[in-house]
Amino acid sequence: MVLKCIECGRKYDENDLRYRCECGGLLEVVTDLDRAEDVFDGKNVTLWKYKSWLPVKSRVSLNEGGTPLYKLKNLEKGFGVEIYAKNEGANPTGSFKDRGMTVGVSKALELGMDKVICASTGNTSASLAAYAARAGIKAYVLVPSGKIALGKLAQAIIYGARVVPVRGNFDDALRVVVEASAKLGVYMLNSINPFRLEGQKTIALEIYDQLGFVPDNIVLPVGNAGNISAIWKGFKELYEKGITEKLPRMMGIQAEGASPLVRAWKTGEKFKPIEKPETVATAIRIGNPANWPKAWRAVKESGGLFESVSDEEILQAQQLLASKEGLFVEPASAASLAGLIKLLEIGEVDRSESYVLITTGHGLKDPNVVLNRFTLPEPIEPTLDAFKEVIR
Repeated sequence: MVLKCIECGRKYDENDLRYRCECGGLLEVVTDLDRAEDVFDGKNVTLWKYKSWLPVKSRVSLNEGGTPLYKLKNLEKGFGVEIYAKNEGANPTGSFKDRGMTVGVSKALELGMDKVICASTGNTSASLAAYAARAGIKAYVLVPSGKIALGKLAQAIIYGARVVPVRGNFDDALRVVVEASAKLGVYMLNSINPFRLEGQKTIALEIYDQLGFVPDNIVLPVGNAGNISAIWKGFKELYEKGITEKLPRMMGIQAEGASPLVRAWKTGEKFKPIEKPETVATAIRIGNPANWPKAWRAVKESGGLFESVSDEEILQAQQLLASKEGLFVEPASAASLAGLIKLLEIGEVDRSESYVLITTGHGLKDPNVVLNRFTLPEPIEPTLDAFKEVIR
């Protein structure tokens, strides 16, 4: 396997300690598909079932992957469309980031690194901290001060990472991480790292393995824009290997207050970052997605689209998933359902097609969002008569 620049095509050895090409372009792993095995039998689905598709020999694992794929029967009745949800909140630390970290931290050990680092809006920090603890190496996580969900912050702390608050947003923190990785000998595991995205591409492999077919559309939240490109890469490799005969459309959903890709997509103007992104969906509160060129390519190649949703639409979708299907996801995850609902309402998608929503993180990551919207009723007396009044 080699690393290849998506801009100029230059290739590098897979063990070169680099995150970008000399031209500044993003790198991706070129998978040796001759080595990749057809293991898609719908049985014993876990991430490391697809080890022959992954660019590492070692394994730092917490038994990630194998997340449930639900058919959303109640929502299907309401919307008249075939809908599934791939629930990534069922991973060990409660988000899809575990897929990237199991591969990324494994690669760090292969490269002889004993310190890892990331910038994070929450989920990445929790996952990096857990896998670094598992590997017995040091972890440093830089987070926007006062702008990280408490559930995620608590995870990073308890897993033993050195949590460093930064005065600024995610993009400011990432800038420091990039410099530190270049000058201080720490291995960066943000999604600029192409090995991390290799772990995340297994979402595509699992969807095919679990369904037994390729769905028409994949709908998912877009923050730093690594996941949409990783999942597309997974489906493309299945197609290029000859295992599948079709490809899905990729639909990226951003929050209105953090939607630079949507703005560029709809206006036809050059991509321009948003300086001060704001949204209740903290996991996608990113104004300058580092992987936007990969995400753009994924959507263009697949014939997909970008769309944005309001915070209110996100919160309504979060409640809908929980109350209708029993799935409690964090606000960013609910952006996928909010986006599909909006696209159905404006007639941008075909109701006869199938849709897989990627729900990226567990609702307990950010419980305050729910608690702040609801209030408990006044206490009742501890008597049956009092409870009869409640039922009545």
